Amino acid sequence: MPHIRGVAIREGSAADWKPALELAWKVYNEYDAGDYSPEGTENFKKFLGDDTLEKMFLMGSYRLFVAELYGRIVGMITLREKAHISLLFVDGNCQGNGIGSALVRMAAGCIGVENRGNVLTVHSSPRAVDFYRNLGFRITGEEKFQDGIRFTPMELRLG
Repeated sequence: MPHIRGVAIREGSAADWKPALELAWKVYNEYDAGDYSPEGTENFKKFLGDDTLEKMFLMGSYRLFVAELYGRIVGMITLREKAHISLLFVDGNCQGNGIGSALVRMAAGCIGVENRGNVLTVHSSPRAVDFYRNLGFRITGEEKFQDGIRFTPMELRLG
């Protein structure tokens, strides 16, 4: 569980969608944008604003979990294809307190229970590779550069 008293981790609702993506954009700009080209930042912005993503979420094929502190979203994670972390962001003022780890554990638990899957994957940003390693993920390929975005493919074997 998170180390900040009062943090609740829960499945996101339709009302959480926009605030969660706003948090992702804010944290990306504060911490990650420097690792990407202008093309990468533009592509990430387009990804967040893609109506198809929201439609997939509303249909249940793209899952959102949020960390909430006193009514404000301070962390978020999304899963696509039922077993791939698509987005994971924690407010800079709350990082280092177990919120990101709790969100990953929540997502991993849902994969095992709902889909009988045994692998959680992610394309990690350069800054998050050590975070994922500390959770037990292993690198499954070399760092890639696609559409201006750098990432390292990683996976976590579950139970």
